[in-house]
Amino acid sequence: MAKTALHRPSGLGPAPLLTSLAELLRAWLPRQRWFAGKGRPVTDVTLVSTTELYPGCLHLLVRTEHLDPPAHGGPGAPPPDDCYQLLLGVRKVLPPRLAHAAIGRASAGPLADLIVYDAFHDPRAAGLLLERLRRPGTAGPLRFERDIRVTVPTGLAPRLLDAEQSNSSLVYGDSFILKVFRRVQPGINPDLEVPWALARQGCTRVPAPAAWFRTSRPQEATLGVLQPFLREATDGWTLALESLASGREFTNEAYELGRATAEVHLALASAFPIDVTSAPQNRSLATAMSERLDAAVRSVPELGPHADGLRSAFDTLGALDTAVRPAQRIHGDLHLGQVLRAGQQWSVIDFEGEPARPLTERRRVQSPVRDVAGMLRSFDYAARSRHPWRPEWAQRCREAYCAGYAAEAEWDPREEPELLRAYETDRAVYEVLYEARHRPDWLPVPMAAVRRLAAERQ
Repeated sequence: MAKTALHRPSGLGPAPLLTSLAELLRAWLPRQRWFAGKGRPVTDVTLVSTTELYPGCLHLLVRTEHLDPPAHGGPGAPPPDDCYQLLLGVRKVLPPRLAHAAIGRASAGPLADLIVYDAFHDPRAAGLLLERLRRPGTAGPLRFERDIRVTVPTGLAPRLLDAEQSNSSLVYGDSFILKVFRRVQPGINPDLEVPWALARQGCTRVPAPAAWFRTSRPQEATLGVLQPFLREATDGWTLALESLASGREFTNEAYELGRATAEVHLALASAFPIDVTSAPQNRSLATAMSERLDAAVRSVPELGPHADGLRSAFDTLGALDTAVRPAQRIHGDLHLGQVLRAGQQWSVIDFEGEPARPLTERRRVQSPVRDVAGMLRSFDYAARSRHPWRPEWAQRCREAYCAGYAAEAEWDPREEPELLRAYETDRAVYEVLYEARHRPDWLPVPMAAVRRLAAERQ
């Protein structure tokens, strides 16, 4: 590799580069939607790895440190430090079309007087990143790989999607989509691991990975996955809201979505080992749910009056002395925003799980009822996002979804009410905590579910 900005004999390395970037990143990172430590100033920034993809474009993994986390952070609380993936461009003059991507002008160090910007917004940088994926190889600690059976054309025009919260996605020519994991954790990301395994099973409900890239420094970790872009598809959330706005039913779509979910679960059970659940595991699961409830009550006082009623769902699950549904690999964060419909075909996407949770936890086997409960909660969210609220619409969708699931899986989640209620309660508690932290105006939506679930005390 030719000696350029990061390889000059002047000794430019992480320490000198931080002289230019640290102050800019401390101010810029907390403003990004994918930044986990919202509301907590960055106290320190360190470089984990630095790779120059081409002159003027740096791939960085940076570790941030924050003020001590709250004493009762609860599930999904930001960690005291975290690692993020950045693609930074450096220019003397930033063209107007990239003004919105500016991070700032470096005032010191080797990049002094140069403008630093988020290069994922730069079509040239995005195009060159695709070229790296088209031609497998390495660049420093980065390793680019692809499925040689898939043809990825050259010259596909890139555009950055602006809808995501926890990651960044680039669409290339309406043919492929590259999901870039902003928050990086050691290990294989399930959004690569699961679709790849399902493709080997012949499951057509999930777009198969075409290419991906990883890092070996400081540990092996997945950085991004390229998959076919379903350009004619619409996400389930949008379709549900259109149904509500037009006053038409959504039960046929919900039924077929239930069948699609079951089909994916059956493929997952074939692709990965399963674990037959025992009574002690029921108690362990119930204890973990109860602990999450305790932490959430400490963070969101509005939960307090309903805590005993909610806890009864977990106590009932823990008291079961018989095994419930075997644990297996699942989606982990299934809702209407994670499914796409093109024509009559539902597809399932985004197998990353809840990004706030540790990667090892997201890769564990769990009950498929957790995914079912997540989708049931999503129907309720859709119904309550409009006024007047339409709880009867949500209930009909819930019943149709479970019926469709049962038709494909040959078992009905409604036949395991203790498990379903526990998972739905656990999900509602998570939603309350999320909305209280990020979208307070939405807090009444999961709180309505909390009141309903608490009233179902058994």
